[in-house]
Order: sequence, then structure tokens, then C-alpha cells
Amino acid sequence: MDTMTTVSEVINKLQKEGYTVDFNIKDNCLECHENALQIHPDEFIVDKHYRFEGQSDPADEAIVYAISSKKHNLKGILINGYGASSDQFTDDLVRALRER
Repeated sequence: MDTMTTVSEVINKLQKEGYTVDFNIKDNCLECHENALQIHPDEFIVDKHYRFEGQSDPADEAIVYAISSKKHNLKGILINGYGASSDQFTDDLVRALRER
């Protein structure tokens, strides 16, 4: 079994699996900067997620989400810090980011 210990290892693995879009959080949706596409919570699912905890620095804490949207025919990655550095999610976005 592969043991991935860094965010970059996970990103490389997910990109090889076709998760090529870089998502960012915007208001109550995910945004793809390449084409300004906005994907709302009912239009995507979280296929898997990976949590990283900083051993000595809480600023190193992050969650990597592998996200797909059948409606928009795309797969991408969202990286979010958690704890003190986390982005504020709306309730709908939090529910959608739970793996289904």
C-alpha cells in the first residue's frame, strides 16, 4: 500500500487519476479559475479526502479534497487549511464537502 506523507504527493497521485482542475472556495460555491466556472454544492461530490496534520507547525494542517462533477464533466482538487487558517464555508458547502 502507498503511503503518501505530503500534500504534493497526494496532488500528483490525484492528477494522474484525472483530477486536473484547481478549485478555490468562493462564497457558497467552488470556482475553477481556468474558466471562471462556478460549481454549487448540489453539482459535485467529494470522492475522497486526505487530512494532513502539521507535526510542529499548526499552519501546516490541510485537507485535500478530490472532487468530481458529472453535470460539468470534470474532476478537480480543493486544498483547504483547517484550524485557525481555514476558510469559512457556508453550511451548504460544508454538507457538500462531506464524502458521499
